[in-house]
Amino acid sequence: MASHQDPPIRNVATVPRTKLIATIGPACREPAMLRKLISCGVDVFRLNMAHGKAEVHDATVHDIRAASAAEDRPVAILVDLAGPKIRLGQLVEDPLTLEAGQTVAFVRGNQPGGPRELTCTYATMVDEVAIGNAIVLADGVARLEVFARSPDRLECRVVDGGTIRSRQGVNMPATRLSVAALSDLDRSNAVWAARAGVEFISLSFVRRAAEMEDLRRIVQGEKGTALLVAKIEKREALDNLDEIVSAADCVMVARGDLGVEIDIEKTPLAQKRIIRLCSQLGRPVIVATQMLESMHHSRQPTRAEVSDVANAILDGADACMLSGETAIGDYPVDAVKMMKRIMYETEQNLRNRSSRMQTRESDSGWGLADSVMLGVAQIARRLDAKLVVILSSDPRAALIKSKQRDFVPTAFLSDNPVSVRQMCLYWGIIPVESELPRDIMRLSALSLDWARNKAGLTSGDRIVMVLDNEFLPGVHDTVMVGEVP
Repeated sequence: MASHQDPPIRNVATVPRTKLIATIGPACREPAMLRKLISCGVDVFRLNMAHGKAEVHDATVHDIRAASAAEDRPVAILVDLAGPKIRLGQLVEDPLTLEAGQTVAFVRGNQPGGPRELTCTYATMVDEVAIGNAIVLADGVARLEVFARSPDRLECRVVDGGTIRSRQGVNMPATRLSVAALSDLDRSNAVWAARAGVEFISLSFVRRAAEMEDLRRIVQGEKGTALLVAKIEKREALDNLDEIVSAADCVMVARGDLGVEIDIEKTPLAQKRIIRLCSQLGRPVIVATQMLESMHHSRQPTRAEVSDVANAILDGADACMLSGETAIGDYPVDAVKMMKRIMYETEQNLRNRSSRMQTRESDSGWGLADSVMLGVAQIARRLDAKLVVILSSDPRAALIKSKQRDFVPTAFLSDNPVSVRQMCLYWGIIPVESELPRDIMRLSALSLDWARNKAGLTSGDRIVMVLDNEFLPGVHDTVMVGEVP
């Protein structure tokens, strides 16, 4: 592959609009590596609560905050609750190769009697799986079908064979499980995350809106300010998608388990459906899992992976996530740089289509802020403004602007550090922490000064400024146009 220059990170005219999430792990936990990844363009770091202890996560949060300050770039933290991940117990023969046509059995308890007997961490599995239901092992490596059952045993036929290992995942796509979405450990981790002041908390294996509401009560009970992310990875979640998206602040398309829960060939269309609904309802949406999987051990991704990332961006993803590529991969920095390059190149196509700015499909639910931000975008285009500056402690206007998907660079200047870091997930929004004087002329001067000294604008360039009602009591929003002196 020919050599390329990495796209500029700090130039507001060319910075990629799509945000990048990188998962923390042994390959990138050291402070020096965190700083390097931030400098290469990471916007959000994900902490996977399925691994590691509280004291390790405490240290990681501290190191991320320190690295962000050292690089002078806001960076958010996403705490990913493990949820009810169901796994195989200890195998008698480990690894175990299953061949199509063989029979195996899931038995109650945690003591298999022989190599063809399997156990599971979900204690009531034998009670809830029906004859004819599928059981998928190890993220799709092997697929079984239940053909007989007794009080303590499920007899299964191997439909698709493969080699499995102890503690790998178990999915039951056609079975409505009674397991709670939030385990005791998840609740404890949610309390820790709220107290730690992280910006986002995601819940795995969401099936109903009530589960997101349960998580919200926990976070609010701890006075937490985190936005809540619903991970869509269950068949039931697709059945209840509208309600779940409405109950969440953000959404993640978690394609690993989703591709096991539904037929794998249906996953791309499910992804498009989720992204489209999030756009309609004004929710940031993350696309995750195996985006640059081959970069675990290679400095270059496959062409199919590059196309996958590009298509997620073209579909309307606000952010793309790296998992093992940064957590345990050999080349975390290369993976981040490659993701940014793909984002930058793909967005050139979106830039050419930006005249067809996205708006809501109907007028229902429009508020004053929606109308104001639509007007701001139109003013900016007509005046060929080089920058929109939103001055506010409230992120709602920035979310509306983000979902319009136009390419006028937009900075969110706020004296609320939590809101600033939450903007790290919003498409096209440049988060800036700044003192905001309570004087309209000084706010205008602050915006023009930032445009000239930090955003690279030059004399005569126009900017559009948006102030909310905290600066002018009785006025909902104020829009001003200025020229860089």
